[in-house]
Amino acid sequence: MVSGPFSLEGMNALCTGASRGIGAAIARALAAAGADVACHGNSKAPDETCEGIRQLGRRALALRGDMADPATPDALVDAAVRGLGSVDLLINNAGTIRRAPSADTTDQDWDLVVGINLTSVFRMCRAAGRHMLPRGRGKIVNVASLLSFQGGLTVPAYAASKGGVAQLTKALANEWAGKGINVNGIAPGYIRTDNTAKLQEDATRSRQILERIPAGRWGEPEDLGGAAVFLCARASDFVHGHILVVDGGWLGR
Repeated sequence: MVSGPFSLEGMNALCTGASRGIGAAIARALAAAGADVACHGNSKAPDETCEGIRQLGRRALALRGDMADPATPDALVDAAVRGLGSVDLLINNAGTIRRAPSADTTDQDWDLVVGINLTSVFRMCRAAGRHMLPRGRGKIVNVASLLSFQGGLTVPAYAASKGGVAQLTKALANEWAGKGINVNGIAPGYIRTDNTAKLQEDATRSRQILERIPAGRWGEPEDLGGAAVFLCARASDFVHGHILVVDGGWLGR
C-alpha cells in the first residue's frame, strides 16, 4: 500500500480510453497507488483493465461510451459517481488520430479528431467540474501530446486538437485553482501504442525518431503511470495549469 503524499487511498478515479495503451496503464497505476477506478472504453470494453485493477485489491467499474456523442461525458461522470460514490480524479485520455497530407484531410476526419480529442475533453472537464466544484476538491489530468508544442507531419487535426488540450488545461486551471481543483496535463512523447503503429512500422521514420530521443528508446504506456499518480496525489497540490512532458528527452534536443 502506498502511503504519504503520493497515496491515492480513498480516492475514486474516472479514466477515459482505458481499454488499452496509455489509458490502461494509467488506470492500473492509479489503482496501485490506492484509488478505485472507473474505466471507460469506446470501441472495446475495458474488462481486462478492470480485472487487473481488482487483482490489486481495488474496485473497478467498466463503462462504455462513444466520445463523439455529446451526451457521453455527462453519462460517464454520472455512472462513475453512482458506481463508486464520487469522482475525485479525472483522467482524460481517450483520443484518436487520422494521418493524411493537410490538402487531403477531409472535413469528416477533421471534425472527428477535434471532436474526440478536444471537444469531448472540455465536456468531460465540465461534467466533472460540476461534481467537484461544490465539494471544493478534485484533480483533472488531460493527456496532451508533444504536438501540443510541435506541428508534426500529416496530422493537422491531431496537432490542432492537442494544442487546444494544453490551452484548455491552462484556462480551466486559471478558473478552478482557487476553488480546490487542480487541472494539469501530461504530454507523452513517442509511446508504443496503436496510435503510433504506423510510425513504428516505418523503418526509416522509426529510426529517425529513435535518433532524436536521448533515452534511446520508444516510451511504453507504463512510463506515464508515475506522472499521472503525481498529478493526482497530494504531492502536486500546488501544481496548476502545468503540462508535464514525458518524452525521453525529445523536446530537449
